[in-house]
Amino acid sequence: MRAFVLTGPGKYAVQEVAAPVAGPGEVVVDVERVGVCGTDVEFFTGAMAYLHHGHAAYPMRLGHEWAGRVAAVGDGVDPGWLGRRVMGDTMLGCGACRRCLRGHQHVCEKRQEVGVRGDRPGALAEQLAVPASSLHALPDSVDAVLGALVEPGGNALRAAQAAAPRPGDRTLVLGPGTIGLLAAMFLRTTGAEVHLMGNTDSSLAFARELGFEHVWAEDSLPDLPFDAVVDASNAAHLPDRALELVEPSGRVVYIGLAGEPSRIDTRTLALKDVTAVGILSASPGLDAAIRAYATGSVDPRPLVAATVPLDEAGPVLAGERPPGAGPGPKIHVDPCSG
Repeated sequence: MRAFVLTGPGKYAVQEVAAPVAGPGEVVVDVERVGVCGTDVEFFTGAMAYLHHGHAAYPMRLGHEWAGRVAAVGDGVDPGWLGRRVMGDTMLGCGACRRCLRGHQHVCEKRQEVGVRGDRPGALAEQLAVPASSLHALPDSVDAVLGALVEPGGNALRAAQAAAPRPGDRTLVLGPGTIGLLAAMFLRTTGAEVHLMGNTDSSLAFARELGFEHVWAEDSLPDLPFDAVVDASNAAHLPDRALELVEPSGRVVYIGLAGEPSRIDTRTLALKDVTAVGILSASPGLDAAIRAYATGSVDPRPLVAATVPLDEAGPVLAGERPPGAGPGPKIHVDPCSG
């Protein structure tokens, strides 16, 4: 089969590789769509911390936001999975440690992450092998485009849940990228007043196109009380700004990651009686994200600016916008087209 192989920082090729075989407990999926995300870009540039901590190494196959159809099942797998449309959890815990046994496999020390960690090939390929236990079935109303948006949606939904807004609360999302916009969409379903802060005219204009009225640049943010702040940015100074902006007894949610250490003053955290929450993974939020997409309460389709074939994944990872791309922040890859 054809697969996108990253061989070093900025170095890649679409190669013919051996097609996966479903081992015991596994399935093979025909991949229909794959989302390109910031983690993939960090691997492309060589900045991703996992490369420097020994959790990942070149050559590698990226792709952890995916949707497809089950083509084969291994020993011990319910044959009812055959032909079903699915997406899959990125985080694959060992299943035996204390964290896994407590339902926290997404923070298992020995976990693999599809296309990210532990030599588990990702979905930028025509086919993908994953454990059947990681699968989540997609209803007919959730097509491949939405299916490949479930993984980032699960992350964003968890961020919105951690903000714990009540109807009428005022919330602020820092960073109107894919995760930030999805978090804002989920926050909007709670009846909260949603504000977004960004740093480019184009991202702010796109947020307005999605129906968000309260959209601000950092230097024009109004002096308002925010009951919850979600930092979905990659700016090292914004975690501390989030803490400054949130109301006493409010909540700050950290889901963005900067390229350098961020610092907050824990005295402010304590003196304002603020609850701070970190979000790593979509795992506990996948089913709820699928339901939200299926019912239409959240529609993330406008976030997808373009869908490209596998041969064009490299330029996308290098930061190029495909010709004719829309204003959204997300690019999808169809590994079987072109």
